Amino acid sequence: MAGHSKWANIQHRKGRQDAARSKLFSKLSKEITVAAKMGDPDPDKNPRLRLAVKEAKSNSVPKDVIDRAIKKSQAGDGDDYEEIRYEGYGPNGVAVIVETMTDNRNRTASTVRSTFSKNGGNLGETGSVGFMFDRKGEVIYPSDAGDADTIFEAAIEAGAEDVESSEDGHIIWCADSDLNEVSNVLEGALGESESTKLIWKPTTTTELGLEDMQKLMKLVDALEDDDDVQRVTTNFEATDEVMAQL
Repeated sequence: MAGHSKWANIQHRKGRQDAARSKLFSKLSKEITVAAKMGDPDPDKNPRLRLAVKEAKSNSVPKDVIDRAIKKSQAGDGDDYEEIRYEGYGPNGVAVIVETMTDNRNRTASTVRSTFSKNGGNLGETGSVGFMFDRKGEVIYPSDAGDADTIFEAAIEAGAEDVESSEDGHIIWCADSDLNEVSNVLEGALGESESTKLIWKPTTTTELGLEDMQKLMKLVDALEDDDDVQRVTTNFEATDEVMAQL
């Protein structure tokens, strides 16, 4: 899944360079609050919260912001958040999954639909593109965590399903239900990961040229700009030449 991997790396670099980090912090904090509200406020006893905290730390969210987000859950905040997934199509029929967390279903649906329309996409029914993806756990390590063989052995030992190594780093995939356990074992063998989260992994891809990639980036940026949107996933494939021009 070279295209998808490149997309993960684009997102990663974009996140690092983005001046508006407060928006990212807000989304990560919301996930922490909801995870803590749904289970135990102790990350060691709540796998979803532990993964949310881990992802927040990997994005340099300060400890006091994380602690405040957990405390908010105990104060009753996060009660009304609803997790809703939207599915649709971007340029050239590329599949798009939008994961949201909202306290107003109508507002979010209206905004997501409008964003698709304004950026050359179409919002579909739930399930319209979901069959093109598998729900997986994803753990990312930097390239200096070890060579491909070392990472592969550690991943298989931890119970992972697949590994992709490149000069950009190592991406390890596992069953969604195994993510907490696999990431714990990997941490013991390889140290702290760069990112640990649940993702939608494309099973089929759509190749895009430069013009369509630019349109797709515009659509994704617009969707991610919405405070209710937690994550956007697509199944694009693109050549190195196209990626270099973005």
